[in-house]
Amino acid sequence: MTDNQQHGSPWYLISIVLVAVLGGLLFGYDTAVISGAEKGLQAFFRTASDFTYTDGLHGFTTSSALIGCVIGALLSGLLTSRIGRRKSLFIAGVLFFLSALGSFRPEFLFFPFGVASRSVLIAFNCYRVLGGIGVGLASAICPMYIAEVAPANKRGKLVSWNQFAIIFGQLVVYFVNFLIIQSHKGDPQIVEWTNTIGWRRMFVSEAFPAGLFALLILLVPESPRHLVMKGRDQDAFKILSKINGREKALVILQDIRDTVVSKTEPLFAYGFLVIFIGCMLSVFQQVIGINAVLYFAPRIFESMGVSNNMLFTVIMGIINISFTLLAVFTVEKLGRKPLLISGSIGMAVGALGVALSNIITLPAWIPVISIMVYSACFMFSWGPICWVYISEIFPNTIRSQATAWAVAFQWIFNFIVSSTFVPMYNMQLGAMGDRFGHFFAYALYGVICLIAAVFVWRLVPETKGKTLEAMTALWRSRNKKNK
Repeated sequence: MTDNQQHGSPWYLISIVLVAVLGGLLFGYDTAVISGAEKGLQAFFRTASDFTYTDGLHGFTTSSALIGCVIGALLSGLLTSRIGRRKSLFIAGVLFFLSALGSFRPEFLFFPFGVASRSVLIAFNCYRVLGGIGVGLASAICPMYIAEVAPANKRGKLVSWNQFAIIFGQLVVYFVNFLIIQSHKGDPQIVEWTNTIGWRRMFVSEAFPAGLFALLILLVPESPRHLVMKGRDQDAFKILSKINGREKALVILQDIRDTVVSKTEPLFAYGFLVIFIGCMLSVFQQVIGINAVLYFAPRIFESMGVSNNMLFTVIMGIINISFTLLAVFTVEKLGRKPLLISGSIGMAVGALGVALSNIITLPAWIPVISIMVYSACFMFSWGPICWVYISEIFPNTIRSQATAWAVAFQWIFNFIVSSTFVPMYNMQLGAMGDRFGHFFAYALYGVICLIAAVFVWRLVPETKGKTLEAMTALWRSRNKKNK
């Protein structure tokens, strides 16, 4: 028996995960591309003669992809159970590709190029929703797929790499946006160029990684747990053997068979609590406010008096990458709960630091450092660990539909937070003016961070080192006790 047959091939597992996390990279790329493009987009649509492009319409346009994210998340449960994880991810890749091209040229076929109108705005938002459906699918399926192919002792680390890919995708697009603007630095017409061409190039840049992902995902195997649920035990055993070795694959295969008593079970077959915890983890990941910071980072740094706001956005992206790596290399040592609780407290300190700087006079560097602390603490806690939990906390027979609902809740609250941030951030009160809105937004996020820490401490179970089948047994046992 060869060493690979006895212990499995780590390179085989790594190659599978590398392809899967490309979906995470596209998730990050698609959601953050708007941060560099939104001002040019706003200026373009303000030139329309057949309607008035208001701040409300801009807030909706900036967030419209999130509608697709909700749709994609809800569809993920149906698609993964019907056609499998791999084919569902291929569909996501195709949607990313089409969205990038359509957002680049929403006038395609039907409208004159470069002329803003109500119809072009509708077309643009439709293309963004299309990309959002891809994001919703990828956000639900990529961590699920990685968790289902990964050994229990490596699962947290490998799923955390998906979050690293998300943040790396955001950093890449921040850098791409920066380079696109820098390519016309010194041009006296740079503002006009950005408002007509620059934002388009930002969107179309996503077509290259999207096309690559759609091709590569066809080369990876289907999830072995999905194959067992479809009665394809021999195919599942071959994949498990390549990853874990033959002897361990036999044990894992039997564990999967023991928990997959039926191909599907009702959503609440294991009680209300597991669904509630999974969905609330998603809700808290959003209502702590991180995506308002990521989507509007250049605008926020500008309001703090930072002259080169795009450069500081790139710096924040580098910090985010570094702290995501902290989670990757500690999640299997420290566990999930300690990272979530400590991250929540750190985020609260950062958010409240920004809030405080808006009611008392502090040096300009304090709110800048505070916003970066807030973001960095998210990156080693709620960023990766929420996805780890969602991928492993649900029992096998309800994982597809439970994950779909949890991720849908995540995108619903993402939309609520991102679409309300600008109006809340710009609220004015008496002598404080818009500083009141700045204070209120971050004070609110800081308080929610503290509530999130208490929620994790009291209700969320630790999943470090447990097999997916062990989690099934845990919730079955808890459900019996509660009856």
